[in-house]
Amino acid sequence: MKQKDYPLADWGDYLKLTACTAVILQSVLGLAINLPLPKATQVGIGFTYDLVKFTAPAFIFGILFTTIRLRAAVKQSYWQYLRQQWSALFLPSICWTIIYLVGLPQLQQTQHYHNFSSFIWQFFNGNAAPHLWYNTMMLQFIILMPLFWWLAAWCHQRPARAWLTVIVTVVFAGSWLLGYQYLVGSRPEHWYLLDRIWLSFVLFAILGVLARLTQSKIAYWLKKLRYWLLAGWVLTYLWTGWQLFRNGLPIKLSQASYYQFSMTIYDLLVIGLIILLAEHQRQQKPTVAQKVHWLAGFAYKAYLANVFWAVIWWQVGGRQLTLLQPAVGIIGVYLLTWLSSYATAIGLKTLVGRVQNVFELRLKKEK
Repeated sequence: MKQKDYPLADWGDYLKLTACTAVILQSVLGLAINLPLPKATQVGIGFTYDLVKFTAPAFIFGILFTTIRLRAAVKQSYWQYLRQQWSALFLPSICWTIIYLVGLPQLQQTQHYHNFSSFIWQFFNGNAAPHLWYNTMMLQFIILMPLFWWLAAWCHQRPARAWLTVIVTVVFAGSWLLGYQYLVGSRPEHWYLLDRIWLSFVLFAILGVLARLTQSKIAYWLKKLRYWLLAGWVLTYLWTGWQLFRNGLPIKLSQASYYQFSMTIYDLLVIGLIILLAEHQRQQKPTVAQKVHWLAGFAYKAYLANVFWAVIWWQVGGRQLTLLQPAVGIIGVYLLTWLSSYATAIGLKTLVGRVQNVFELRLKKEK
Protein backbone atom coordinates (compact mmCIF):
# COMPACT_ATOMS: atom_id res chain seq x y z
CA MET A 1 0.00 0.00 0.00
CA LYS A 2 1.40 3.38 -0.99
CA GLN A 3 1.55 6.28 1.44
CA LYS A 4 -1.25 8.13 -0.35
CA ASP A 5 -3.52 5.11 0.10
CA TYR A 6 -3.32 5.08 3.90
CA PRO A 7 -6.50 6.18 5.69
CA LEU A 8 -6.55 9.27 7.87
CA ALA A 9 -5.56 8.80 11.47
CA ASP A 10 -8.40 8.81 13.97
CA TRP A 11 -8.21 10.28 17.47
CA GLY A 12 -6.91 7.02 18.83
CA ASP A 13 -4.00 7.02 16.38
CA TYR A 14 -2.95 10.50 17.46
CA LEU A 15 -3.22 9.59 21.13
CA LYS A 16 -1.20 6.37 20.72
CA LEU A 17 1.56 8.02 18.71
CA THR A 18 1.80 11.00 21.05
CA ALA A 19 1.80 8.76 24.11
CA CYS A 20 4.57 6.55 22.71
CA THR A 21 6.66 9.57 21.75
CA ALA A 22 6.26 11.04 25.23
CA VAL A 23 6.89 7.81 27.15
CA ILE A 24 10.26 7.36 25.43
CA LEU A 25 11.26 10.72 26.89
CA GLN A 26 10.11 9.48 30.31
CA SER A 27 12.48 6.53 29.99
CA VAL A 28 15.45 8.77 29.21
CA LEU A 29 14.59 11.21 32.00
CA GLY A 30 14.37 8.27 34.40
CA LEU A 31 17.97 7.41 33.58
CA ALA A 32 19.17 11.02 33.82
CA ILE A 33 17.60 11.80 37.20
CA ASN A 34 19.94 9.29 38.90
CA LEU A 35 23.03 11.24 37.88
CA PRO A 36 24.68 13.86 40.14
CA LEU A 37 23.37 16.80 38.14
CA PRO A 38 23.07 20.48 39.13
CA LYS A 39 19.92 21.54 40.95
CA ALA A 40 18.72 23.60 37.98
CA THR A 41 18.98 20.53 35.76
CA GLN A 42 17.07 18.43 38.28
CA VAL A 43 14.31 21.02 38.31
CA GLY A 44 14.20 20.98 34.51
CA ILE A 45 13.98 17.18 34.45
CA GLY A 46 11.15 17.26 36.99
CA PHE A 47 9.05 19.78 35.08
CA THR A 48 9.71 17.98 31.80
CA TYR A 49 8.69 14.66 33.34
CA ASP A 50 5.44 16.18 34.60
CA LEU A 51 4.85 17.64 31.13
CA VAL A 52 4.78 14.18 29.53
CA LYS A 53 3.06 12.36 32.41
CA PHE A 54 -0.07 11.60 30.43
CA THR A 55 1.04 8.57 28.48
CA ALA A 56 -0.81 5.65 30.08
CA PRO A 57 -4.23 7.40 30.15
CA ALA A 58 -3.80 8.68 26.59
CA PHE A 59 -2.85 5.22 25.32
CA ILE A 60 -5.81 3.55 27.06
CA PHE A 61 -8.23 6.23 25.82
CA GLY A 62 -6.85 5.89 22.29
CA ILE A 63 -6.99 2.09 22.20
CA LEU A 64 -10.62 2.01 23.34
CA PHE A 65 -11.62 4.80 20.95
CA THR A 66 -10.14 3.05 17.91
CA THR A 67 -11.36 -0.40 18.94
CA ILE A 68 -14.96 0.80 19.27
CA ARG A 69 -14.70 2.57 15.91
CA LEU A 70 -13.41 -0.55 14.18
CA ARG A 71 -15.97 -2.71 15.96
CA ALA A 72 -18.76 -0.73 14.30
CA ALA A 73 -17.20 -1.25 10.86
CA VAL A 74 -16.12 -4.90 11.13
CA LYS A 75 -17.98 -7.31 13.36
CA GLN A 76 -15.69 -9.82 15.04
CA SER A 77 -16.30 -12.59 17.49
CA TYR A 78 -14.39 -12.40 20.73
CA TRP A 79 -12.10 -15.25 19.66
CA GLN A 80 -11.38 -13.62 16.32
CA TYR A 81 -10.48 -10.44 18.16
CA LEU A 82 -8.17 -12.31 20.56
CA ARG A 83 -6.43 -14.10 17.69
CA GLN A 84 -5.79 -10.75 16.05
CA GLN A 85 -4.46 -9.24 19.27
CA TRP A 86 -2.29 -12.27 19.96
CA SER A 87 0.06 -11.41 17.11
CA ALA A 88 -0.33 -7.64 17.49
CA LEU A 89 0.09 -7.34 21.27
CA PHE A 90 0.46 -10.51 23.30
CA LEU A 91 3.26 -12.22 21.36
CA PRO A 92 5.45 -9.08 21.16
CA SER A 93 4.86 -8.55 24.89
CA ILE A 94 5.99 -12.09 25.69
CA CYS A 95 9.10 -11.80 23.52
CA TRP A 96 10.20 -8.44 24.88
CA THR A 97 9.56 -9.46 28.49
CA ILE A 98 11.86 -12.45 28.02
CA ILE A 99 14.49 -10.20 26.40
CA TYR A 100 14.44 -7.86 29.38
CA LEU A 101 14.49 -10.61 32.00
CA VAL A 102 17.25 -12.62 30.34
CA GLY A 103 19.28 -9.95 28.53
CA LEU A 104 18.90 -6.98 30.90
CA PRO A 105 18.01 -8.47 34.31
CA GLN A 106 19.39 -5.38 36.08
CA LEU A 107 16.31 -3.45 34.91
CA GLN A 108 13.95 -5.46 37.11
CA GLN A 109 11.78 -3.52 39.52
CA THR A 110 11.00 -4.11 43.21
CA GLN A 111 12.95 -7.38 43.39
CA HIS A 112 14.98 -9.77 41.21
CA TYR A 113 14.18 -13.33 40.29
CA HIS A 114 16.32 -16.06 41.82
CA ASN A 115 14.47 -19.22 40.83
CA PHE A 116 11.82 -20.36 38.36
CA SER A 117 8.83 -19.29 40.43
CA SER A 118 10.22 -15.78 41.00
CA PHE A 119 11.05 -15.58 37.27
CA ILE A 120 7.40 -16.32 36.46
CA TRP A 121 6.28 -13.74 39.03
CA GLN A 122 8.48 -11.07 37.51
CA PHE A 123 7.32 -12.08 34.03
CA PHE A 124 3.61 -11.65 34.71
CA ASN A 125 3.50 -8.73 37.12
CA GLY A 126 5.31 -6.23 34.89
CA ASN A 127 8.50 -5.98 36.96
CA ALA A 128 10.79 -7.13 34.14
CA ALA A 129 11.56 -3.52 33.17
CA PRO A 130 10.47 -0.04 34.32
CA HIS A 131 7.83 0.36 31.61
CA LEU A 132 6.26 -3.11 31.57
CA TRP A 133 3.90 -2.39 34.48
CA TYR A 134 1.75 -0.62 31.90
CA ASN A 135 1.91 -3.61 29.61
CA THR A 136 0.47 -5.88 32.32
CA MET A 137 -2.34 -3.44 32.99
CA MET A 138 -3.17 -2.63 29.38
CA LEU A 139 -3.49 -6.25 28.26
CA GLN A 140 -6.26 -6.68 30.83
CA PHE A 141 -8.35 -4.23 28.81
CA ILE A 142 -7.82 -6.39 25.73
CA ILE A 143 -9.05 -9.48 27.57
CA LEU A 144 -12.03 -7.58 28.98
CA MET A 145 -12.93 -5.88 25.69
CA PRO A 146 -16.41 -7.50 25.42
CA LEU A 147 -17.44 -5.43 28.46
CA PHE A 148 -16.65 -2.25 26.55
CA TRP A 149 -18.37 -3.54 23.40
CA TRP A 150 -21.46 -4.11 25.51
CA LEU A 151 -21.16 -0.65 27.08
CA ALA A 152 -20.92 0.99 23.66
CA ALA A 153 -24.02 -0.86 22.43
CA TRP A 154 -25.94 -0.10 25.64
CA CYS A 155 -25.19 3.63 25.51
CA HIS A 156 -25.84 3.77 21.75
CA GLN A 157 -29.41 2.51 22.27
CA ARG A 158 -30.25 5.44 24.53
CA PRO A 159 -27.85 8.41 24.45
CA ALA A 160 -28.98 9.49 27.93
CA ARG A 161 -27.27 6.40 29.29
CA ALA A 162 -23.95 7.94 28.37
CA TRP A 163 -24.47 10.67 30.96
CA LEU A 164 -25.34 8.08 33.61
CA THR A 165 -22.20 6.18 32.69
CA VAL A 166 -20.06 9.31 32.98
CA ILE A 167 -21.49 10.14 36.42
CA VAL A 168 -20.97 6.62 37.77
CA THR A 169 -17.47 6.42 36.29
CA VAL A 170 -16.38 9.80 37.69
CA VAL A 171 -17.71 8.91 41.15
CA PHE A 172 -15.89 5.58 41.03
CA ALA A 173 -12.65 7.18 39.81
CA GLY A 174 -12.82 9.85 42.51
CA SER A 175 -13.44 7.22 45.18
CA TRP A 176 -10.55 5.15 43.85
CA LEU A 177 -8.20 8.15 44.06
CA LEU A 178 -9.32 8.97 47.60
CA GLY A 179 -8.91 5.36 48.63
CA TYR A 180 -5.44 5.25 47.11
CA GLN A 181 -4.34 8.38 48.92
CA TYR A 182 -5.74 7.06 52.21
CA LEU A 183 -4.38 3.50 51.95
CA VAL A 184 -1.12 4.09 50.11
CA GLY A 185 -0.08 7.54 51.28
CA SER A 186 3.70 7.72 51.33
CA ARG A 187 4.18 3.95 50.90
CA PRO A 188 3.61 3.35 47.16
CA GLU A 189 6.30 0.66 47.05
CA HIS A 190 4.05 -1.59 49.17
CA TRP A 191 1.05 -1.06 46.89
CA TYR A 192 2.72 -1.09 43.50
CA LEU A 193 0.45 -3.86 42.20
CA LEU A 194 -2.38 -1.32 42.05
CA ASP A 195 -0.57 0.06 38.99
CA ARG A 196 -1.23 -3.26 37.29
CA ILE A 197 -5.00 -3.34 37.91
CA TRP A 198 -7.21 -2.20 35.03
CA LEU A 199 -9.64 -0.50 37.41
CA SER A 200 -7.00 2.14 38.12
CA PHE A 201 -7.37 3.43 34.56
CA VAL A 202 -10.94 2.45 33.73
CA LEU A 203 -11.99 6.12 33.70
CA PHE A 204 -9.97 6.73 30.53
CA ALA A 205 -11.16 3.52 28.89
CA ILE A 206 -14.83 4.35 29.41
CA LEU A 207 -14.35 7.94 28.27
CA GLY A 208 -12.61 6.60 25.16
CA VAL A 209 -15.67 4.47 24.41
CA LEU A 210 -18.10 7.35 24.96
CA ALA A 211 -15.93 9.74 22.94
CA ARG A 212 -16.37 7.53 19.90
CA LEU A 213 -20.15 7.47 20.36
CA THR A 214 -20.37 11.27 20.64
CA GLN A 215 -17.39 12.21 18.48
CA SER A 216 -18.93 15.11 16.57
CA LYS A 217 -20.33 16.76 19.70
CA ILE A 218 -17.05 16.44 21.57
CA ALA A 219 -15.12 17.88 18.62
CA TYR A 220 -17.53 20.84 18.53
CA TRP A 221 -17.26 21.64 22.24
CA LEU A 222 -13.50 21.13 22.41
CA LYS A 223 -13.04 23.62 19.59
CA LYS A 224 -15.45 26.07 21.18
CA LEU A 225 -13.74 25.84 24.58
CA ARG A 226 -10.19 25.50 23.29
CA TYR A 227 -8.83 28.57 25.10
CA TRP A 228 -10.34 27.45 28.40
CA LEU A 229 -8.88 24.03 27.74
CA LEU A 230 -5.43 25.51 27.22
CA ALA A 231 -5.71 27.69 30.33
CA GLY A 232 -6.78 24.68 32.40
CA TRP A 233 -3.83 22.70 31.06
CA VAL A 234 -1.38 25.42 32.17
CA LEU A 235 -2.91 25.67 35.65
CA THR A 236 -2.99 21.93 36.29
CA TYR A 237 0.56 21.61 34.96
CA LEU A 238 1.70 24.14 37.55
CA TRP A 239 -0.34 22.27 40.17
CA THR A 240 1.38 18.96 39.43
CA GLY A 241 4.77 20.71 39.41
CA TRP A 242 4.11 22.16 42.87
CA GLN A 243 3.20 18.70 44.16
CA LEU A 244 6.38 17.19 42.74
CA PHE A 245 8.70 19.81 44.23
CA ARG A 246 6.98 20.55 47.53
CA ASN A 247 9.33 18.22 49.38
CA GLY A 248 12.40 19.86 47.88
CA LEU A 249 15.39 18.35 46.10
CA PRO A 250 16.48 15.79 45.11
CA ILE A 251 13.18 14.90 43.51
CA LYS A 252 11.79 11.42 43.09
CA LEU A 253 9.99 10.89 39.79
CA SER A 254 7.87 8.24 41.49
CA GLN A 255 6.14 11.12 43.30
CA ALA A 256 4.65 12.18 39.95
CA SER A 257 1.93 9.60 40.41
CA TYR A 258 -1.09 9.09 38.18
CA TYR A 259 -3.15 8.61 41.33
CA GLN A 260 -3.70 12.28 42.08
CA PHE A 261 -6.67 14.45 41.26
CA SER A 262 -4.31 17.00 39.73
CA MET A 263 -2.73 14.43 37.42
CA THR A 264 -6.08 12.95 36.41
CA ILE A 265 -7.41 16.36 35.41
CA TYR A 266 -4.12 17.16 33.67
CA ASP A 267 -4.28 13.92 31.67
CA LEU A 268 -7.85 14.60 30.54
CA LEU A 269 -6.92 18.12 29.42
CA VAL A 270 -3.92 16.83 27.45
CA ILE A 271 -6.12 14.23 25.77
CA GLY A 272 -8.49 17.04 24.80
CA LEU A 273 -5.64 19.09 23.31
CA ILE A 274 -4.36 16.10 21.32
CA ILE A 275 -7.86 15.56 19.96
CA LEU A 276 -7.97 19.21 18.88
CA LEU A 277 -4.68 18.73 17.04
CA ALA A 278 -6.04 15.57 15.43
CA GLU A 279 -9.16 17.35 14.20
CA HIS A 280 -7.15 20.23 12.78
CA GLN A 281 -4.71 18.02 10.89
CA ARG A 282 -7.40 15.66 9.63
CA GLN A 283 -9.14 18.63 8.04
CA GLN A 284 -6.21 20.86 7.07
CA LYS A 285 -3.26 18.46 6.67
CA PRO A 286 -4.56 15.06 5.54
CA THR A 287 -1.11 13.93 4.38
CA VAL A 288 0.22 14.38 7.92
CA ALA A 289 -2.80 12.51 9.28
CA GLN A 290 -2.02 9.59 6.95
CA LYS A 291 1.54 9.41 8.25
CA VAL A 292 0.28 9.53 11.82
CA HIS A 293 -1.98 6.55 11.09
CA TRP A 294 0.96 4.60 9.68
CA LEU A 295 3.27 5.37 12.59
CA ALA A 296 0.56 4.70 15.18
CA GLY A 297 0.41 1.13 13.92
CA PHE A 298 3.93 0.62 15.29
CA ALA A 299 3.50 2.60 18.52
CA TYR A 300 2.94 -0.33 20.85
CA LYS A 301 5.86 -2.40 19.55
CA ALA A 302 8.11 0.69 19.63
CA TYR A 303 7.01 1.23 23.22
CA LEU A 304 8.07 -2.28 24.16
CA ALA A 305 11.52 -1.75 22.62
CA ASN A 306 12.20 1.76 23.92
CA VAL A 307 13.84 0.96 27.28
CA PHE A 308 16.09 -1.61 25.61
CA TRP A 309 17.45 1.03 23.24
CA ALA A 310 17.52 3.78 25.86
CA VAL A 311 19.79 1.65 28.05
CA ILE A 312 22.07 0.80 25.13
CA TRP A 313 22.50 4.41 24.00
CA TRP A 314 22.91 5.47 27.61
CA GLN A 315 25.74 3.00 28.16
CA VAL A 316 27.63 3.68 24.92
CA GLY A 317 28.07 7.37 25.59
CA GLY A 318 24.80 8.97 26.59
CA ARG A 319 25.59 8.91 30.30
CA GLN A 320 28.97 10.60 29.86
CA LEU A 321 27.55 13.21 27.50
CA THR A 322 24.69 13.98 29.89
CA LEU A 323 27.16 14.53 32.73
CA LEU A 324 29.03 17.06 30.57
CA GLN A 325 26.10 18.64 28.71
CA PRO A 326 22.80 17.53 30.31
CA ALA A 327 20.43 18.99 27.72
CA VAL A 328 22.47 17.73 24.76
CA GLY A 329 22.85 14.28 26.29
CA ILE A 330 19.17 13.86 27.16
CA ILE A 331 17.92 15.11 23.79
CA GLY A 332 20.49 13.04 21.91
CA VAL A 333 19.67 9.80 23.73
CA TYR A 334 15.97 10.53 23.34
CA LEU A 335 16.15 11.03 19.57
CA LEU A 336 18.31 7.94 19.08
CA THR A 337 15.98 5.88 21.25
CA TRP A 338 12.88 7.05 19.37
CA LEU A 339 14.44 6.29 15.99
CA SER A 340 15.80 2.92 17.11
CA SER A 341 12.52 1.86 18.71
CA TYR A 342 10.45 2.61 15.63
CA ALA A 343 13.09 1.18 13.31
CA THR A 344 12.97 -2.04 15.34
CA ALA A 345 9.18 -2.21 15.19
CA ILE A 346 9.06 -1.49 11.44
CA GLY A 347 12.01 -3.76 10.67
CA LEU A 348 10.61 -6.74 12.58
CA LYS A 349 7.25 -6.38 10.84
CA THR A 350 8.96 -6.27 7.45
CA LEU A 351 11.10 -9.31 8.31
CA VAL A 352 8.13 -11.34 9.54
CA GLY A 353 6.17 -10.39 6.41
CA ARG A 354 8.97 -11.57 4.13
CA VAL A 355 9.37 -14.85 6.00
CA GLN A 356 5.64 -15.47 5.72
CA ASN A 357 5.77 -14.76 1.97
CA VAL A 358 8.61 -17.26 1.55
CA PHE A 359 6.66 -19.99 3.35
CA GLU A 360 3.51 -19.22 1.34
CA LEU A 361 5.44 -19.46 -1.93
CA ARG A 362 6.95 -22.79 -0.89
CA LEU A 363 3.54 -24.15 0.04
CA LYS A 364 2.15 -23.11 -3.33
CA LYS A 365 5.04 -24.82 -5.15
CA GLU A 366 4.53 -28.03 -3.15
CA LYS A 367 0.86 -28.07 -4.10
